[in-house]
Amino acid sequence: MPASKTSVRNSNISPTLLESSNDDDVGHQEGLRVAKAYDVERTHSSDYILRSGFAGGLAGCAAKSIIAPLDRVKILFQTSSPEFAKYSGKRMGVWRAANKIYNQDGVLGLFQGHSATLLRIFPYAAIKFVVYEQIRSVLIARPEQETNVRRVLSGSLAGVTSVFFTYPLELIRVRLAYETRKDQRASFVRICKQILNEGKPAPSSTSPGRWIWNWRGLHNFYRGFSPTVLGMLPYAGVSFWTHDTIHDIFRSQLLAPYAVADGSASSDRHVPLTVWAQLTAGGLAGMVSQTASYPLEVVRRRMQVGGTLKEKKFPGIWTTARVIWLEHGFRGFFVGLTIGYIKVIPMVSCSFFVYERMKIVLGI
Repeated sequence: MPASKTSVRNSNISPTLLESSNDDDVGHQEGLRVAKAYDVERTHSSDYILRSGFAGGLAGCAAKSIIAPLDRVKILFQTSSPEFAKYSGKRMGVWRAANKIYNQDGVLGLFQGHSATLLRIFPYAAIKFVVYEQIRSVLIARPEQETNVRRVLSGSLAGVTSVFFTYPLELIRVRLAYETRKDQRASFVRICKQILNEGKPAPSSTSPGRWIWNWRGLHNFYRGFSPTVLGMLPYAGVSFWTHDTIHDIFRSQLLAPYAVADGSASSDRHVPLTVWAQLTAGGLAGMVSQTASYPLEVVRRRMQVGGTLKEKKFPGIWTTARVIWLEHGFRGFFVGLTIGYIKVIPMVSCSFFVYERMKIVLGI
């Protein structure tokens, strides 16, 4: 048996993928690289899942940490916090709001709720990247299956899955960030109890309806979940699609010498882009996906803090959207979008960059 085919067989690469490699060395190497990029058996191994999950979790934590202050200001704007509404939409409003938080609570005030963010983001990002890799390997098992629809679907399903398992922590994070009272310190445990007890007064321990009340209390941790899922479909789907599409552009014959680490044009996702190219791909992915999903994000934030507003409660998506429309019109659905852009570009850039580099470090 020829040496080349022996080495290929020992590397557990699917023989069907090797038909595209030529007899010459260049074609053979390209065939190996393409085969590795679409090696389904390798992607589904437990070792790959654990390593990709760890890489994704670290990527998410790093990305969220660098934009935590902006994230808190954006939440206060989106939820129309009475103390910060006057800064929304104003010139230098973001800076003035951040400065007020700093003067009141110091540096820690800018990171209020960040511990809950990290607690949520590690499993969220880990699940998102793992599920994306797994679904992608099924929907896109061969180069000819690299279609826009399959890419968007892979990202959307990954985003929805990760949100389902981590949404209660997201709600707690938003409520911690929304807390601006000076008479008591924001507390993870206190916020959890507050969310659990929102609604009708608790029945007595002997009441036959106490179990129904307890279930309704747990249900409070998923307030705003519907718009989150609806928003995640375009956000995650468009994000991964844009990222992969920009990768394709950078790996083209024209840009590969400047954007690909080894300078060669190839569709092999295992060959990393240069630093500037990877950061650019991530930033554009975040900007496009943020624009597509932002109105639903505003609705979700308002629903999440509804229990803290005595005058207003938002039981559903359409009721919440109607209130936003009556209060602020069309622009109300894009309140804080400027902060979103400022935040999302470094966040998504960092997330994809750390993930891709961690995959190299971990050997996946």
